[in-house]
This record gives sequence, structure tokens and C-alpha cells, in this order.
Amino acid sequence: MKNIETWMESIGYKASDPQEVPSSQLRFPDGGQYRMEIPSTEGPASLAAVIEEAKKRKVPVHRVSQGSGIMLLTDAEISEMMKLGREQKMEVNLFLGPRASWDTGAQAVSIAGKSIALSMRGSNQLAQGVMDTERAVKLGCRSILISDIGSLTVTDQLRKAGKLPKNLIIKTSVMMAPANPASAKVLEDLGADTINVPSDLSLGQIASIRAASTKPIDFYVEAPDNIGGFLRYYDIPELIRVASPIYLKFGLRNSPDVYPSGTHLENTVIALSRERVRRAEIACGFIKRLCPKALMSPLGAKDLGIPE
Repeated sequence: MKNIETWMESIGYKASDPQEVPSSQLRFPDGGQYRMEIPSTEGPASLAAVIEEAKKRKVPVHRVSQGSGIMLLTDAEISEMMKLGREQKMEVNLFLGPRASWDTGAQAVSIAGKSIALSMRGSNQLAQGVMDTERAVKLGCRSILISDIGSLTVTDQLRKAGKLPKNLIIKTSVMMAPANPASAKVLEDLGADTINVPSDLSLGQIASIRAASTKPIDFYVEAPDNIGGFLRYYDIPELIRVASPIYLKFGLRNSPDVYPSGTHLENTVIALSRERVRRAEIACGFIKRLCPKALMSPLGAKDLGIPE
């Protein structure tokens, strides 16, 4: 084991997770430790409901994210979402559309092959992801959600080459969530600006990832059923302390999987969006009671992917 410890430390990693979990000294550029995200905001009606519910409940929302994909939004719908995001100074994050789970391949729906479900298959889907990004960017989007390593590196290369805006935020999906520090560092090195880690990690495991990566961590405080259904509200103070800077996300247990969404599911999607904001209000209560000194980023922070 001594040799392994020496080898691991020589390349910048520890051979064990911290037993006494250290506090993160990292912060968002504005000094904040945490931000709030409402996921699965599937279109303009859902976004309008999030905004209305957040105002009613006095819940701060820094970012909303979408899961069905840019390909399933019309230009008018994207433009309306960008308009709402600009007005609220809120990041609006859109998912790239093509993925293995919606393609003709069988492995993505097999028991052993589900790990590739959100990968992009072949050069065609890789190019289609770029087409999605280009289209959304032209309509004002400055934040995209990626679930494929190849798409991540291609998007970052295009951003560096000036083909895509320099201020485009690249967020990685929970479906490619890194479970160890080396994996998180790989995603950071490939261009990820904010990284969704698994919701079942221990605080020590999260601390290991934080030690390896400086990028904001995205974390489902309540995870949807299809990624475990965990409810970690009492862990919020420690998550903020250990993982800062962190986006606290609120999925819903005991709710239907609405991907791919559309107007046929709109009433359900809106109801789910409103309940996610209610869950965020519950989280705000935990923060107020248990860690009132935790620093939240101001709304409209400059480094958010606010639509242009």
C-alpha cells in the first residue's frame, strides 16, 4: 500500500478519501459558496412557471436546465426561454439533443449497456450536437448541457477556436457523473465549466473530487428515481462546506420521467417544475436553520450563462 500511496501522490491524487472531511476554500468568482438550480425546465411554459413560483415563494434561482434537448424546441420556444432568462438575469441551460437512448441501437436500452445511454453515436450525432449548439447560440443561449465526452471536447475546441462564444458555459450531465477525482479532472481538462457528480457519494468522496477540480460541482439534493431517488436535505450544510462552489439541484422522487417532453406533457411538466421550486424553498429553510452564515452568490452573477 505504501508504494500505491507514493505512486498516487506522485501524479497528484490521494490513495484514500479524507476521514476528517476538510472545508473547501474555493468560491464562485463573486465569493459565494452555493447557487440554486431548477432542473428539467423543459420549455417556455415551464420556465415561466418556475419564475412565477420562485417569486411567490421567495426562492432564489440562479440557473434552470433542460433535459429533452435543443432539437425538440422550436426557434420561437428557444427565443422565448432566452428572453425570460435575460429578463430575470438567470442562466438558461439547454441539453444537446441526439443521444444513444433515442437512437436505433439496442445496447443503450440493455441492462448492461445503460451507461452509454446518453452518448452520441458516430460522427453524425457528434455533428448534430454541434448543430444544436450553433442553433441555440444564434438564438442567444450561452449555456449548454453535454452528456458525451467526445461532444465535450469538440465543443471546447470550437469555443477555443472562436467558432462558439468564449463565454459559452459547458455543463456536464449527471448521466456522465464522475465518481472519483481523476474522472472529474478529466472532464475539467476537456473543457467542462461545471460538473454534475453522483448524488450517492459520501462527503469524503466529494471532498476527494473537490481536491482535484476547481470547477463548480452540480449536486442533486433530491435525485430523480432514475438516478437513485436520494433525499439529502439534512446534508446541505456539509455539502456547501465541503463542495463549495456548488449548485444545489432539486429533482423529484416519485415523479414520471418526462423525457422527451412536449406539449402533450405540458401540464405535468409545469406541475413538476412548480414542485421543484417548492423543494428549493424547503432547502432554503434548511440553510436558514442549519448554516445561516453560508454565502449564496447574488442573483445575476456575471459568470452565469445568462442569455444574450
